[in-house]
Amino acid sequence: MHKELILNNSISELTLLEGFVSEVCDELQEDAALTFNINLVLEEIATNVINYAFPQSEKHSFSITADGDAGGMLTFQIIDDGVAFDPTNEAPDVDVSLGVEERPIGGLGIFLVKQIMDDVIYNREDNKNILTLRKKL
Repeated sequence: MHKELILNNSISELTLLEGFVSEVCDELQEDAALTFNINLVLEEIATNVINYAFPQSEKHSFSITADGDAGGMLTFQIIDDGVAFDPTNEAPDVDVSLGVEERPIGGLGIFLVKQIMDDVIYNREDNKNILTLRKKL
């Protein structure tokens, strides 16, 4: 199974993401809990790409691909040509033991991504950010 979604760098585009995730998870016959978690992860990443990867006045697009294999691995790749940013190393560490009021803003999204997904891998190739997310099914 291979599917691709192209989004523009506009928050309104996020409405397309839920349908994409549902289609992928339905095809793989995955349950509602996994579908919800995958949607949460991809929405977090897509929101960060839209808000931070490009100058706000410039129109850009980015892709999200989904690949499922017979070995039971679901792989997503988010590819954008925005500002180089490695969320696996550059996102601030989150101290989840602190209360919401005490915790500094930022970093919770990538923390959740790392908790939900089995692998989170960043590469920068040909002036593009490539974030690979893998989940064992």
